[in-house]
Amino acid sequence: MPKETGEKLIASNKKARHEYQILDTYEAGMVLTGSEVKSLRMGRASLVDGYVFIENGEAWLDAAYIPEYLNGSWTNHAPRRKRKLLLHRQEIDKLWQKTREGGMTIVPLKMYFLDGRAKVEVALARGKREYDKRQTLREQQDKREAERAMRQRNRMGE
Repeated sequence: MPKETGEKLIASNKKARHEYQILDTYEAGMVLTGSEVKSLRMGRASLVDGYVFIENGEAWLDAAYIPEYLNGSWTNHAPRRKRKLLLHRQEIDKLWQKTREGGMTIVPLKMYFLDGRAKVEVALARGKREYDKRQTLREQQDKREAERAMRQRNRMGE
């Protein structure tokens, strides 16, 4: 039985949600070395430059940054190496087919521990155009202003 239960967030990729329109998400396990797991347990990782590609029927996470373990020795890992993702065959085939159509990509959204096992949430995404990004920012700003106005109104009523 694992010592940890629940979900513990390590890193999230907020930039991906801004840059891409998320169509479908998948949870994948990762093949990691011991020093990578220890570094992740310290809560240090970055998915900003990371991307997923499919090669020879296997899914790979590349350019995601997991820093070297501080107390590691000469057996430490390379911080930006490509890491194999563990997905079902049907999921890999579906992702490969969708990315072959064009205009689609696979991006990592977040990395977390689920019941003691390192997982990464990947998404099938389509790149947003510049005006879509501006529209999304405007909607978020309008929503924030509306919430602020409602808070002000509720405070005045008390």
